[in-house]
Amino acid sequence: MRPLSEPPSVRQARGRALTTEIIWIPPTLALVLGYLLGSIPFGVLLTRWAGAGDLRSIGSGNIGATNVLRTGRKGLAAATLLLDLAKGAAAVLIVEALWPGNGAVAAAAAFFGHCYPVWLRFRGGKGVATLMGIVLALHWPVGLVYAVVWLGLLALVRVSSLAGMTAAVSAPVAAAFFARFDIVPLLLGLALVVLWKHRENVARLYAGTEPRIGRRATVMRDAPTNE
Repeated sequence: MRPLSEPPSVRQARGRALTTEIIWIPPTLALVLGYLLGSIPFGVLLTRWAGAGDLRSIGSGNIGATNVLRTGRKGLAAATLLLDLAKGAAAVLIVEALWPGNGAVAAAAAFFGHCYPVWLRFRGGKGVATLMGIVLALHWPVGLVYAVVWLGLLALVRVSSLAGMTAAVSAPVAAAFFARFDIVPLLLGLALVVLWKHRENVARLYAGTEPRIGRRATVMRDAPTNE
């Protein structure tokens, strides 16, 4: 049993230990929740439920919307895009509502959950749509810049990988422009991961063999892609 009366130094030490334990709980929960949300493989689930086959055996095997487009099901590709975007935003918003100040932890966890989901042996997507959702939730003006760059370039050049990489790089630049220096390091780090995930696409861009969006489904099934 504890003595009825403890020296002040003992009480202070016990209080500091308890405070330290509590401080680590919200970030840990944010990390777990963010990763679990981000790792939901909507592309795989939707294509399977729709009878379109196993997305991992189609084209590049990635789980993003562009690879879903290879199935010839534009509706599934659009749904995958929106859900991948939504899970990134949801991770940040839910965590900020439950444990304010831990949105950045949830953002990083959700992004890595999408790119490296444990359920798929850490073989996931390339993070462009999920990153857009994250950026919108962190600071919507930066997210608006991201969307304009991504969708604008996609419509202009019709090369998904180029549009996605440029949008990812625009995020930390836009954050700095809007004086959100608190999220610049996070967005810069995630942009670098997006570039790393697209390294094969970069090689094809240099070689002039990167495919464009809009080919027939029969062609799209065999061509390499962004997501």
